[in-house]
Amino acid sequence: MTEPVPPPPELPPDNCGLPEAEARRIDFYWAGGVVASMALLFIAVSLVRGVAIPVFLALALAYALNPIVTFGAAQGLSRTAATAIVFVVFSLLVYGAALYIIPLFSEQAEKLPGFFKAASVQVVPWVETNFNVSVPGLIRERTEDLGNQASLLLSQNAPTAAKLVGSIATNTAALIFILVAVLVVPVLGFFFLADYPKLVALGKSLIPLRAVTLVSRRFSEADDVLSNFVRGQLTVGAILSVIYSVGLSIARIETAIVIGLIAGFGTLFPYVGPGLGVCLALVGVALSWYGPWQLVVVAVTFLGTAVLEGLVITPRVVGKKVGLPPVAIIIAILAFAEVFGFVGVLLAVPLTAVLKVVLRVVITRYRRTQVYLAGTPTA
Repeated sequence: MTEPVPPPPELPPDNCGLPEAEARRIDFYWAGGVVASMALLFIAVSLVRGVAIPVFLALALAYALNPIVTFGAAQGLSRTAATAIVFVVFSLLVYGAALYIIPLFSEQAEKLPGFFKAASVQVVPWVETNFNVSVPGLIRERTEDLGNQASLLLSQNAPTAAKLVGSIATNTAALIFILVAVLVVPVLGFFFLADYPKLVALGKSLIPLRAVTLVSRRFSEADDVLSNFVRGQLTVGAILSVIYSVGLSIARIETAIVIGLIAGFGTLFPYVGPGLGVCLALVGVALSWYGPWQLVVVAVTFLGTAVLEGLVITPRVVGKKVGLPPVAIIIAILAFAEVFGFVGVLLAVPLTAVLKVVLRVVITRYRRTQVYLAGTPTA
């Protein structure tokens, strides 16, 4: 009596019905194609940097707003109508924020020269009075000199900046360039967003039919990593912005909302946002000084928010879905910015997310090859 022939082993779930050898070959081709595309992208950025920035900004805008437009289309609106509504609301929000932030910063900037000049003659007596110490005359003189120089520098540069803005406004060519740069991004973003499903379908149509399911899954994995990072961090940034703004408002800092937004949404760049927020908060305290209690409120706000973010907010909102360690993000931003400048900063996070998936796929496939399994003991 012959023993029954055991059924063939099931294919791994990520092979999409393909034999292991063919799935491995497709994954390696996909990984190589992605890396080659990135190299071509870098070459294009180096050759046409001025054109690349508006295009990448428009693509980032379309990618960020696509879930909202897709939701609107699912409610019965046409894709174009949903895109138009989202763009109008987004533009009004940006315009309103600019109307609030620009005059506020301008008002605070006008106070800086007087602040530095006053601080240069008040800080030393304050230290001597509150700490009961005698500051050497040399330090007193150097403090006053630094304050006067900072005040003079700001007073001299303010008219220069005003003249620069005026010269740009009167220079027709420069003005046209700025207007084109400002208008091109939303116009391109609108068309990219309206045609987003068509662009995705066009990309899929270029993939060999036998490989389209597996390749689509790989791009979907990269999209999951990137979208979870962006949406998760934006949600965390919004929550942190509210907390920072409330805390700094209690400290009676006039620019509390602006600083809160910068510190909150600055979490997209690990450690940079809170660090910049602390510096701006200290400047805000100096410009609207009511007493040492403000420093205590600022310290409690930032330290308490850091604890809440690490223990409660980020684990509950983002969890472990992001998969992009802060160290990797920092290194990527620094490396891409060094090589490609501002465009590199825009590309750092999305390309790191894609490279993470590429590296995971390549390692997974390698660990299924005979080269890796050659030393595995048999049963």
